[in-house]
Amino acid sequence: MNITAYQVLETIKTAEGNEVSLRGLSSAEGQTLVIGVFHGDEPQGEQIINRYMEESKNSNILFIPCLNPDGKLKNQRVNSNGVDLNRNFPTKNWEWTEQGSYYGGKAPASEVETGFLVDVLEKYKPSAIITLHTPYKIVNYDGPAQGLAEFISGIMDYPVEPNIGYPTPGSFGTYAGIERNIPTITLEMDEYAPIEKLYGLLKQIFDEL
Repeated sequence: MNITAYQVLETIKTAEGNEVSLRGLSSAEGQTLVIGVFHGDEPQGEQIINRYMEESKNSNILFIPCLNPDGKLKNQRVNSNGVDLNRNFPTKNWEWTEQGSYYGGKAPASEVETGFLVDVLEKYKPSAIITLHTPYKIVNYDGPAQGLAEFISGIMDYPVEPNIGYPTPGSFGTYAGIERNIPTITLEMDEYAPIEKLYGLLKQIFDEL
């Protein structure tokens, strides 16, 4: 895989020694940040991001291809500590819950993966953020992202939803979009769609960022 044009700007090791990296052609502030594999059982984002980095050079985007490599290797939603990273952010509504598939951790930002993403936002100050998920086939947004959501919706042919439909204490969308006012998209893709089709659609989106 030839993605060497996108240099590693930041990297950490997870609890199990796997690498999480931020890649880009430039370390300039104000780029769009695209994140794959928040949840380990949603691998499509990494496949799309890696292919895009192989085939394109876009200095307007920073990529975290896989935020949760430990979970990916086990095909599980949570990380190696059993934490749902999308419930672990230090938001005003974070709350402790019993362990389960939506467990938010023993404390806000208790996980190295969460801390890494918090630090990336602080250092690189992205102008917008897109996280790639499955399976709901919607474009969910937080913060001042309605215009970006409608643009993505026009390409993906998914409805725009300002509310995911259930409580998400400690979510990344709340942390970045609502509390930090960064336009934040949670793109919920069709988990059964061929990667080739998803890639073609996402490439159109990335090329316009």
